[in-house]
This record gives sequence, C-alpha cells and structure tokens, in this order.
Amino acid sequence: MCLAIPMQITRIDGFEACCAARGVERRVSLFMLHRDPPAVGDHVLVHVGYAIQKLSEQDAISTWEMLDEALAREALADPA
Repeated sequence: MCLAIPMQITRIDGFEACCAARGVERRVSLFMLHRDPPAVGDHVLVHVGYAIQKLSEQDAISTWEMLDEALAREALADPA
C-alpha cells in the first residue's frame, strides 16, 4: 500500500522544500511539480520524499482527519 502525507511548505530552495506536518519537518523534492510550482504556505501531498500534488488547506485537514480515524480504529482492533 502506498501512502502520501499532507504537509505544508515552509521554505523553498530551487526544487527542494522544507515541509512540516504535526511538528515534523522534512526536506522534500518539488521536481514532480515543476509545471505548477507551489509556493511557501501551500499544502502538498508527500510520498517517499517527493511532493506529488498540491492540495487545498481544507483537503489537507480532511486527509489528516481520515488518517487519524484509521489510526484510532487500528488501535482499537489491536490493543497491544
């Protein structure tokens, strides 16, 4: 299964960005978005170190809500 995580861009340096989500920062390649470059403050989906898609703030929030729900259900199913 593949998973992309919504993150917000905090800095951009060429085709590399610093992105943050829930207190975690990562260096992320923006190369795959070169035709529609994001800006600082934009939200992107990050998969294996690459920003693969821009998304709205509301979509980022909704995605995190779904991820939180899935993690909560997993915790209930496996209390170990």
